[in-house]
Amino acid sequence: MSDTQTLEDTPISSAPKQGLIPRIASIDILRALTMVLMIFVNDLGSLKDIPEWLGHVDRGVDGIGLADVVFPAFLFIVGLSLPFAIDNRRKKGDTDLQLVNHALIRTVALLVMGVFLVNGETFNAGATGMARYLWNPLCCLSFILIWNSYPENSKKTLWYILKGIGIVTLIVLAFLYRGGGEDGKEVYRFSPQWWGILGLIGWAYLASSMITIFAKNRFLPLLIGWVFFCILSMVMKAQIIPQGTLSFIPSAISGGTLSGLTMGGVLASWVFIYYRERKDNRTMIVVFTVAVFLLVVLSVLTRPYWGLAKLGSTPAWLFLCSAFTLGTFVIIYWIADVKGKSNWFNLIRPAGTDTLLCYLMPYFAGFILRSILNVQYPEWVITGGAGLLKSFLFALLCVAFTRLFNNAGVRLKL
Repeated sequence: MSDTQTLEDTPISSAPKQGLIPRIASIDILRALTMVLMIFVNDLGSLKDIPEWLGHVDRGVDGIGLADVVFPAFLFIVGLSLPFAIDNRRKKGDTDLQLVNHALIRTVALLVMGVFLVNGETFNAGATGMARYLWNPLCCLSFILIWNSYPENSKKTLWYILKGIGIVTLIVLAFLYRGGGEDGKEVYRFSPQWWGILGLIGWAYLASSMITIFAKNRFLPLLIGWVFFCILSMVMKAQIIPQGTLSFIPSAISGGTLSGLTMGGVLASWVFIYYRERKDNRTMIVVFTVAVFLLVVLSVLTRPYWGLAKLGSTPAWLFLCSAFTLGTFVIIYWIADVKGKSNWFNLIRPAGTDTLLCYLMPYFAGFILRSILNVQYPEWVITGGAGLLKSFLFALLCVAFTRLFNNAGVRLKL
């Protein structure tokens, strides 16, 4: 670096000059832990007499529970993985236009999956003419048929047929679908009622990937992108921009908060790559520790204005959850990559290497347990500590299902 060249102007290469970037164990492990925790907290609704701090905080309440930290952690991890994914595709020869096209296709896939699963929440079995328990498994099976990573040496005709079956199934399901109709409410057809978890991730991913692609590994554009979304989050909460002005932009982007979480991950990834290439773990950990402290301070400073709330997507929630996730990443990196103890997490590894498939597993596992095996839990199994153990084992069961699917050649790739 010349005397006049600054850190902000310096692009970095996140891999050796030859070959693709190897997987970073700590990122996979952080993603796996987050997915296991997501399945765990999503199952808490089936339990009784458990601590309130484990669940979601109600709308309008200033505070967060454990469940309110999981989704933002996943958004942060999406950003953490982005520079690695983009650099790998560049090393395969992708142009910026091809990278943009790939990001758009991935976004559409996430939106489609999100909308279908959301419609399952208000499914009206009688009006649709189909049992309620079939909707989600059929949707998830279609997702797998469409987005499975089929072997290159297999007959392409076969996997084109399988993809076609998945697409046709989704079209038929959307045509047949009827929702609502309860408590005298009107029955309605298939529609994007909201984008769902996967859809929100898709929009935040799209915004962050566009910035990351055109930043071309330069620190300053990435920093500006993160600061922009953080400021946008505060501006929207302060209602400085007249309501409806940005209605043409999906709220997951125009709200600033969700994209701010993802861009925070991208920025952390840049810093990680910069110091890792220089084999300077000590300085990297110091930088990340300072960043965690500053994020907590920002959360404390903004909380009095808009509160700390997931359902409100407040700036304080953005900063605090970014701090939690970054701090956890540093700890895991030290254990898995620096100390070489990544094997401690082998049990949950499939949740980190095929996370989307693992996300779909509860729909299959629930279908098998409730509709096929007709499992009925005794009262004590869904109460208190025993219930928490049940939910944790259910999460591990979903990871085991993911491993079985992977071993059978099923791997989702968007």
